[in-house]
Amino acid sequence: MIQAKVVLYAIETGKPIVVLNEDDIKEIGCHIGDRVFISTAEKSVTAIVDATTSFVNAGEIALFEDVSQSLGVNGGETVSIKPAGRPKSVEFIKKKLDGQKLGSDEIRSIVQDIVDNNLSDIELSSFVSGIYVNGYDMDEVVAMTNAMVETGEPIDFGPETVDKHCIGGVAGNRTTMIVVPIMGAAGLTCPKTSSRAITSPAGTADTMEVLAGVDFTTSELKELISRVKCCIVWGGSVNLAPADDKIIGAEYPLSLDPEGQVLASVMAKKKSVDADYLVIDIPVGKSAKIAEMSNANELARKFIELGKRLGIATECLITDGSSPIGRGIGPALESRDVLLALEGKGPIDLVNKSLDLAGCLFELSGKSHPGEGRRLAESILSSGKAREKMMEIIEAQGGNPKVRAADIAVGDKTYGIQSDLKGHVKFIDNKLISKVARAAGAPKDKEAGVYLHADVGDLVKKGDTLFTIYSKTEGKLSDAIAIAEKIRPIIVGGVVLDKIV
Repeated sequence: MIQAKVVLYAIETGKPIVVLNEDDIKEIGCHIGDRVFISTAEKSVTAIVDATTSFVNAGEIALFEDVSQSLGVNGGETVSIKPAGRPKSVEFIKKKLDGQKLGSDEIRSIVQDIVDNNLSDIELSSFVSGIYVNGYDMDEVVAMTNAMVETGEPIDFGPETVDKHCIGGVAGNRTTMIVVPIMGAAGLTCPKTSSRAITSPAGTADTMEVLAGVDFTTSELKELISRVKCCIVWGGSVNLAPADDKIIGAEYPLSLDPEGQVLASVMAKKKSVDADYLVIDIPVGKSAKIAEMSNANELARKFIELGKRLGIATECLITDGSSPIGRGIGPALESRDVLLALEGKGPIDLVNKSLDLAGCLFELSGKSHPGEGRRLAESILSSGKAREKMMEIIEAQGGNPKVRAADIAVGDKTYGIQSDLKGHVKFIDNKLISKVARAAGAPKDKEAGVYLHADVGDLVKKGDTLFTIYSKTEGKLSDAIAIAEKIRPIIVGGVVLDKIV
């Protein structure tokens, strides 16, 4: 054990990391990446060691905000430092790398250490690699799901709680913001926690944030649901399944997306809000996440089996993901689509898909008889009750309950990409059109994005505008134009005989 004087750095690292002089590291018999116990008379924490020979002198320890706040120390104070052993979960991570099945207690140990920030970046990345290479069986998926829920702050919202999820990969597709108010207008509880964009031009939380606040604590979320029964909030602001975001962060650099972890990630969030009924949207198409129907059917089967084992009645809708849903791509433009749909004037594909999902939830929950769910959803939407409920949700989340689609500001720097051929629109690539919208500034610039003027199967003439790019700056607009003209995300050519649904 050694004593060291605290040097504070006002930086948050997201992990308990400390920096020691190399001489001190050698003295206590540690290496870079090892763990040490740091303690005062009242408190102690475990942290991961990094080393320097320059800005931290021998006899000093650099503490970043994560550790200094946990210890409650100030600069100049003295702390004790001694080596700490590796977490037991590291053995289980190696076991997964070796291709062995993990037991529920072993998975629980790993997840707890992820939540407690006890694993180094290398150890967490190794765990993700083990899942990617060797996969989970269904027992492991169930164990991972339960462990992520148990290490968070689950909330019981009572009976008749419904939820929906889309596996993503389709531009636009803002069905959640139509389905949720339809559910609420029918008297069902729907506490929807949604994500922000990572690689897309908008997540549901980004789009909802155009209309209202989305950052709420767990207690605020409970109060919100007690008043209006429904919400559309950012899942990252509540501590429902905190391990999930940390695992996703480790997956992101190499775009790893192991199926077993996807299953656990989705279902942990649903179990955390004690959902009784769940519908999952699985889009299939050439530029969607899943290209083949056989793969979609297999994923749906696994979701349904996992739902049974978790006590969540689950159904999956395999939908057309071959092209964007709606006209707007980007937070403000997508929120316009949603408000227009609630006003009875929205894009027909967005409206139809939302009604299908809502109808499925009505039938699954017993709110309607089999075969009549879609009709009930349509009546609620056409009557204006869904819009009224959405305005109630918006007001409860701090927004303007009188907002209309025409009130939503979009970028004032615009450019129309025109067709250089006469013919039918054959294909709109989800990934490429999203790339253009992101180049324009979305999702950070909520007013940026792309508005589609043509859909698959439409006949266009040479010179017709296929889509308009919206941006807040000339520089980003120029970047988006250059990308759009290079990659041509909309293909015009021969006649399309049919559109697969």
